[in-house]
Amino acid sequence: MKRKHTKTIELIFKRPVSGNIKWKEIEALFLFLGAEITEREGSRIEVFLFGVVRIFHRPHPSPDTDKGAVSSIRKWLEENGVAP
Repeated sequence: MKRKHTKTIELIFKRPVSGNIKWKEIEALFLFLGAEITEREGSRIEVFLFGVVRIFHRPHPSPDTDKGAVSSIRKWLEENGVAP
């Protein structure tokens, strides 16, 4: 695993929840884990990973992912055996 993906995972699992993780870093991690990402309407994307489809909203105008989304992503990764 590349260092940047390891760092992203560490940030996702950091307590308290981090509010300064760049969305593009999370998307890159999803792709590394084997996700298929499809553009949806507006700023939404469909992520197919672990045999499940999840819909996420790309943050804008700020590139930072909000804490609620980080918590949701952490729980999803944890449920599928991805941890720091």
